[in-house]
Amino acid sequence: MLQEQLLVVISLLFGIAMLTMLSEKLKMSYPILLVISGLLISLIPGMPVITLEPDLVFLIFLPPILYAAAWNTSWKDFWKLRRPISLLAFGLVIFTSAAVAVVSHAIIPEFSLAFGFLLGGIISPPDAVAATSVLQGLKVPKRVVTILEGESLVNDASSLIVFRFALAAIVTGQFGMWDATRQFALVAGMGIVIGVVIAFIVYIIHRFFPTTASIDAALTLITPYIMYVAAEHFHYSGVLAVVSGGLFLTYRSHDIFNSESRIQIAGLWGTLIFLLNGFVFILIGLQLPGIVNGLGNYSVWQAIGYGVVISIVTILVRIIWIFPGAYIPRWLFKSIRTSEPRPSWKTVFLIAWSGMRGVVSLASALAIPLTLAGQAFPYRNLILFITFVVILITLVLQGLSLKPLIRILSIEEPDKEDEQFKILALRIQLAESVLSYLDTNYPEETQNNDTYKRVRDRYERMIEITKRKLEGDNADDESASFLPQYRQMLLELVHIRRRELKYFRHKGEYSEELIREREWELDLEEARLQQSS
Repeated sequence: MLQEQLLVVISLLFGIAMLTMLSEKLKMSYPILLVISGLLISLIPGMPVITLEPDLVFLIFLPPILYAAAWNTSWKDFWKLRRPISLLAFGLVIFTSAAVAVVSHAIIPEFSLAFGFLLGGIISPPDAVAATSVLQGLKVPKRVVTILEGESLVNDASSLIVFRFALAAIVTGQFGMWDATRQFALVAGMGIVIGVVIAFIVYIIHRFFPTTASIDAALTLITPYIMYVAAEHFHYSGVLAVVSGGLFLTYRSHDIFNSESRIQIAGLWGTLIFLLNGFVFILIGLQLPGIVNGLGNYSVWQAIGYGVVISIVTILVRIIWIFPGAYIPRWLFKSIRTSEPRPSWKTVFLIAWSGMRGVVSLASALAIPLTLAGQAFPYRNLILFITFVVILITLVLQGLSLKPLIRILSIEEPDKEDEQFKILALRIQLAESVLSYLDTNYPEETQNNDTYKRVRDRYERMIEITKRKLEGDNADDESASFLPQYRQMLLELVHIRRRELKYFRHKGEYSEELIREREWELDLEEARLQQSS
């Protein structure tokens, strides 16, 4: 039995890789294709039903996914945009949960407000992976991406707290607004404290203990689970513990990791998050047959109707909240008008339309207990089905329409020229620091030794060409194209050496260990050249 389940899981992971390659070919965001593919795979006769223990859903998937999202978030940008992010991550989540609760209570027979808030807590948070993967490659302002990523990072915590309180109200039959508000602050605040404390301990270990690249990578993999389990053990927010701890460590990552550790960690987390996200998105589609079979007194068409109505509500509520939230604070507070640029209605609408649901919503729905007081948990499969419909509609409808929407609205990157200027300015400053170091520490060598002199001349040439670009002087085509051509030549030389290594491997003249060491050096050199191109 275990072998059969393992075979299914491995087959799905292989399928995820194949489908992702297909999504690249079709120019489609991979979460959209995976959800649709999972749905089609689930309709194959004889396809095994994959189920997960609800208690394990959060533990397996959420800590690493949230930690990776926090790790890739700039704390500086996050703090700079904390006001709009907070309005979305806390205000919009509560507003959406309340709206979904009221509407679902009104349209679904005998569906109480407590169950409505449970459903609202599940579907209120947009998904970070869905938003970033859909927007990837599209020319949108950096501010939009930062707000969406920041919102998706924090709103998981607020929605899961709403989910927890609604579930407690259903189980106990009691709910007090004051107690819930106080508990909300306590659960969130202590979750942040626990995350930062554990992150500080991990920082000390990385910084002052004799770790290796493998140990560093292993610790980064273990850390989010420790944060999550520790916070949840004391009944605080494990999500906020992971997010706050991840932000703390990413801000200090340059102090604790060397180049080898960073390369190994990037490879490990890139693969892990790709597989976890892919597995969850395809799992969304695979869950449908089991959910449909458990609908009970509700027909599939009734459930679809409920899902469509609630999907429309979530989309409209986001638009209704975001537009006043973008402009009313500017009218009320002069400090906001002076510190923040006036947002274009086009970018505001883009943010409002980018509310795709995904991983966290599915994980929350699957985490609903199977039983309540010895009986099947009421409306569990209906809530799962509605969640599936909301994810499918928001991912497919909004996700596929984003690209044409950006084209129709003619949204441009206003900060593109400024970003290019900063890239060139930083290149000059780095090159000038190299020249200063050479002149201070190797004055005689750079004057008398041809090898040292060539290095210095290279950086002088780099500064000269970059300054011409900054001044808009592209008259000298040879100078303007020097660096790209130079990097291309260096890449060609890497390929020449790799071809020779392949020849020597077949010839057997050198040991395999020696060949692999040289390949590793070439891999690092090629990665550096491609990164700088």
